[in-house]
Amino acid sequence: MEEITEVKPTRSTLTKETDSVVVRFSGDSGDGMQLTGMQFTDTAALLGQDISTFPEYPAEIRAPVGTLAGVSGFQVHFGSKEIFTPGDFYDVLVAMNSAALKVDLPRLRKGGIIIANTSGFDSKNLKLAGYPDGSPNPLEDGSLANYQVYKIEVTKHTKEALKDSGLGMKDIERCKNMFVLGVLFWMFDKTMEFTIQNLIEKFAKKPDVLNANILALKSGWNYGDNTEIFTTRYKISAAKLPAGVYRNISGNQGLAIGLIAAAEKAGLDIFLGSYPITPASDVLHELAKYKSNGIKTFQAEDEIAAICSAIGAAYTGCLGITTTSGPGMALKTEAMGLALILEIPLIICDIQRGGPSTGLPTKTEQSDLLMAMYGRHGESPLPIVAAASPADCFDAVYEAVRISVEHMVPVIFLSDGYIANGAEPWKFPTEDQLAPITANFVTENNNPDGKFLPYKRNAKGVRPWVVPGTKGLEHRIGGLEKQNETGNVSYDSLNHELMVKLRAEKVNKIADFIPFAKPDSGKDKGKLCVLGWGSTHGAIKTAVLELLEEGYDIAHVHLRHVNPFPKNLGELLNNYDRILIPEMNCGQLLQLIKAKYLIPAEGLNKVQGMPFTTEEVKNKIVELYNK
Repeated sequence: MEEITEVKPTRSTLTKETDSVVVRFSGDSGDGMQLTGMQFTDTAALLGQDISTFPEYPAEIRAPVGTLAGVSGFQVHFGSKEIFTPGDFYDVLVAMNSAALKVDLPRLRKGGIIIANTSGFDSKNLKLAGYPDGSPNPLEDGSLANYQVYKIEVTKHTKEALKDSGLGMKDIERCKNMFVLGVLFWMFDKTMEFTIQNLIEKFAKKPDVLNANILALKSGWNYGDNTEIFTTRYKISAAKLPAGVYRNISGNQGLAIGLIAAAEKAGLDIFLGSYPITPASDVLHELAKYKSNGIKTFQAEDEIAAICSAIGAAYTGCLGITTTSGPGMALKTEAMGLALILEIPLIICDIQRGGPSTGLPTKTEQSDLLMAMYGRHGESPLPIVAAASPADCFDAVYEAVRISVEHMVPVIFLSDGYIANGAEPWKFPTEDQLAPITANFVTENNNPDGKFLPYKRNAKGVRPWVVPGTKGLEHRIGGLEKQNETGNVSYDSLNHELMVKLRAEKVNKIADFIPFAKPDSGKDKGKLCVLGWGSTHGAIKTAVLELLEEGYDIAHVHLRHVNPFPKNLGELLNNYDRILIPEMNCGQLLQLIKAKYLIPAEGLNKVQGMPFTTEEVKNKIVELYNK
């Protein structure tokens, strides 16, 4: 194995300080753009910069090479200031082929930097990208005059650097993403140390592959340092984040860790019953890593088996969890009704994606809210908790577990593909900072003069949780309607109406145990309030903060608890003259708010499989504000 040392600059260049930069890595599915982006992001995070990322994948497992459908992108916004979105427009676009340039050029700022792999712009690649036969090369025809274009023979230089590596040509070409990463590390004055250490850990058993990747990385860095085409480097200082221990975390990682922390706090074992589905599968993969910690994960044969196994685990006294996306939620609805009528804890994680049907598997959407509210037969209300960002997944799912366990009710946790795959710095909480979660298992008969009453409720409307086999507390469960208190099967009409109301009342009472709504930004009275939920948080917050600096009388309220709503929400919203609700759907929260509070709110809706930009939200706020 070659000796690994850090390289030093050999020439002086102009260095510009900036507070934030948006970089887009874009190429074919096989070009390693996701890995490259994550390595760059991890380095930025380890250097103390605030970050927000947005990975984009093709829906096909292996889309045709060089085509527009096969473009895979990774966007990272990093800087010394507080960052809430991956950025509206790119400052730097790394285009590994002509398809990548064609797809992503519209969102590159005028004057922005293009780093183009010239081998991806030959006649074959131009044709695959949809350029007409005989079209001039966009790198040569003057069409990019408004940008700084750096044409680099990435493939050629990688092959030259690794000609003595002993690897085959196919494996050598796979290293070209490390060459590009080295160039970017030089351009943004970043150390290669963290990536080299990561490569050592990843390829410890493949020294030839390890050395090739390190050599390609350093070759890219040296290319930036020694060629005259680069005259400027960019420096971004560390962000002034609150003191503490941080890690770079994706939404699905935050979700998994939040579940583990909540179960530990409640003293419960975890059982995850799941069926693989994009973009929720990573939660199964993440929790499966903790087998040695007693966490049980089960990959079921279908969505129905997955939730039913989790229901069985919950009945035995475990924290039962099932994860899915929109199509899987549709299949789970009957079993969700079973968990509801049994009144047992269960966490149902819906990582939303574009629909309906198979829809847009790798694109994001917020279109499952009404399904979460009403998507079960019968009168079957369930609590809903929504995460706002990747790091917020930890806190939001922790809260979902608290509600589920302490109120003996299945809870729907909503995230989406944008949150699940995106990443940002997350500050580790200490154990004493986590709210207590109390799992009360009944061991004594609650009916001293007779048989145990499994549906006798406490002041919260909550029934007892009994571990099967507890002596003297035998009782019947099942999907048929329960007689009040006894739990016996009952077809009595008045009893059914009573039980329906009792189950609904229990959910409504949860509002007594959640925080009041308050502005995330701005004042609690004013001319306009932007009400949001879920992953719209970053775009809304950035837009509102910018407009507040410009003197607009506005505020931002963001909902974590979507059912029940915070008790003061109606009163708070009535303190504003106008309400704007941006959603990545056709107005689902808007319908709920109008129906409950009779407020003439207005919507800003986007159903394109893409998150809102700050500019879109900002423009709508100004338009409505000036009406």
